[in-house]
Amino acid sequence: MIGSRTLAELGGPVALVVGAALLGTTVSRSTEIYFISALVAVSMVVALYVFVGNSGVLSFGHISFVAVGAWAAGVLSVPAQEKPAFMPYLFGFLRDRTVGNVPSLLVAGLVGAALALLVGLALMRLSGLAAGIATFAVLEITNNILRYYEKIGPGLNTFSSVPETTDLRQATLGALAIICAAFAYQRSRFGRKLRATREDPAAARAVGISIYRQRLVAFTLSGFLAGLAGGLYVHFLPINVDSLSLELTFITLAMLVIGGVTSLWGAVVGALAVSALDSVLANAENGLDVLGRTLEVPAGTRIVVVSMLMALVLIVRPGGLTGGRELSFDPLVRRLRPRAAEGRP
Repeated sequence: MIGSRTLAELGGPVALVVGAALLGTTVSRSTEIYFISALVAVSMVVALYVFVGNSGVLSFGHISFVAVGAWAAGVLSVPAQEKPAFMPYLFGFLRDRTVGNVPSLLVAGLVGAALALLVGLALMRLSGLAAGIATFAVLEITNNILRYYEKIGPGLNTFSSVPETTDLRQATLGALAIICAAFAYQRSRFGRKLRATREDPAAARAVGISIYRQRLVAFTLSGFLAGLAGGLYVHFLPINVDSLSLELTFITLAMLVIGGVTSLWGAVVGALAVSALDSVLANAENGLDVLGRTLEVPAGTRIVVVSMLMALVLIVRPGGLTGGRELSFDPLVRRLRPRAAEGRP
């Protein structure tokens, strides 16, 4: 039987995503794009949360897994006859093979997981600043390989001819699947063990928990989910290697920090809140009509405002908008019980 706490912890994020999707069906096609983008962002941020939120180890390299997932899904789903036009140097097994939408997403997840496992074997013994710098190095290495090694992708060219299958429905289903996977992990014994290492590493070691093993499991799962998010991303927009680097790393980390690093609820709230703000500011950079007047802000305002907001949240409310806690109805239930008791005959 599902308890009220479990229902709230999973139901809250699911309700937010479904609500955003339903709202997206009521707007024009040009505005619907912002809702799809927000839901893809939810997938990326929740994938990041699986490792960072449960382990307490900051990672600057998760966009590497998004990038290789996008590369895998993009290269494999472009029709074979169109690949020579902008990917003339591909390996033969990539040049001559085309797969459908769902298989490309699964391959994207597997490639993300494989890269996460490979680098995690070496990096998961690190903590603190050393771990952050090492994961940043992974991001730079991955970015440069994708940029210059044209046997596995378009290099500096923009992906074109990738079927644009990430519509509102697929973005919603992808976000829900990733949320459910993150919830299942954090409720599992693996998730509980990893959070124990986050709260008190010495005590966790004393009771026989392998910090290295638990981090590696979470890192690999997080890589799979990030790769899947990358697959959704490349099927949504024509992207290039510059779309999957420092700016996206900053935005996803900002979403997680602003929402609340240590909770799934916070990851979803942060992703949707910052996506909404980002969309408004993006429109304002191009001229936004407000009450009959045109509001226009300088280019780059989005990053400045999000940076200021993240700094403000860290100063005023370090736990993020949600306080780093999962959604719970327990305080409301406790408040209502005395009132119900007073009303009894």
